[in-house]
Amino acid sequence: MKTQVAIIGGGPAGLLLSHLLYQAGVDSVVLEHRSRAQVEARIRAGVLEQGTVDLLRSCGLGERMDKEGHLHDGMKIAWAGQESFFIDVRKHLGKRFMAYGQTQIQEDLHAASDARSARILHEAMNISLHDVDGQAPFVTFEHKGRAQRLDCEFIGGCDGFHGVSRKSIPADVLREFEKVYPFGWLGILSETPPLDDIVYANHPRGFALASMRNPMLSRYYIQVPLDTRLEDWSDERFWEELKARYPKEMAERIVTGPSIEKSIAPLRSYVAEPMRHGRLFLAGDAAHIVPPTGAKGLNLAVSDVFYLSRALASFYATGSAELIDGYSDMALRRVWASVRTSWYLTNLLHRFPDSSAFDQRAQEYELEYLRGNPSAQLALAEQYAGLPFEETAGVAATKEKGEEA
Repeated sequence: MKTQVAIIGGGPAGLLLSHLLYQAGVDSVVLEHRSRAQVEARIRAGVLEQGTVDLLRSCGLGERMDKEGHLHDGMKIAWAGQESFFIDVRKHLGKRFMAYGQTQIQEDLHAASDARSARILHEAMNISLHDVDGQAPFVTFEHKGRAQRLDCEFIGGCDGFHGVSRKSIPADVLREFEKVYPFGWLGILSETPPLDDIVYANHPRGFALASMRNPMLSRYYIQVPLDTRLEDWSDERFWEELKARYPKEMAERIVTGPSIEKSIAPLRSYVAEPMRHGRLFLAGDAAHIVPPTGAKGLNLAVSDVFYLSRALASFYATGSAELIDGYSDMALRRVWASVRTSWYLTNLLHRFPDSSAFDQRAQEYELEYLRGNPSAQLALAEQYAGLPFEETAGVAATKEKGEEA
């Protein structure tokens, strides 16, 4: 088999990269080790930044999102059962968020792939990357019991944290940065109407988050110790603990119901540098993990893919490698900005088991400062909304020329 770009991973990052490359006239083949049903069944992020929403609309993937998604303007922070305050992103920046689940985005990407008869091989096993730092990289794998080889010119590594792509970068080239947090999140998904806003809670009992997927699908989380066992948490116990961490009037508005998904996720920050080695490019979770506190994971994957697809499209259209050579540095600027935001919110809103009295009082006064200072709220709104996608000189000039016309 031959293609221009081999894409490892058929999740949102891989399929969106394939879709954007197709629209630019660049051929690709996607290799995914899981079945299509397994990929679509994963429950992941659901809060989309304005830049992500705009990109999905611009490439023809926004119709269902605009019908079923739920727009919101920012986030509330409730502190120790006191009155909450609102970080109004729309007022400060004119931007909004869309609550639309990753599961639905995956389904939309599969539908678009089916419509164009995209080459996606699910259940491709024993994937291995070869000669990624040479001029003729290739991928070997097994599919339906047959050993196969895929020759390509570039490789997009979109296969997540545990995939083979990042592991194919030599250890003396790769730099890894990691912070592991001393707690996890116990989360449930329920077919109940959510609160009107995304609400973060800092409480002596621990952190809590009320989020949403659509008007009849709610996502809730509570902070738990790392040794927590899922079987010890019935739905009734979860709802009781969740409500205990919110102000009374807010807790009374939480609609409870049977969970349709329940899981525990550890929290960590991780970044791999560089995001390019030879003709291999990392995108999404293959290169970075952020705590879900900032709702940045899926949005970062989208910006990575936007930068990478633009770089590859430019190379095939003009022969220039300028954007390819600048991909890693450009992507990492946005990655570290989002990592910082998630790190800040995680430290601001959680109760750390090893915190001293000084640490706790400093956190309380940081919340008090944020609640009463419009400039601090603006700064947080800018970070929470996500940086705009960077333009290149050539892209900006083309845009200005079109606007003048």
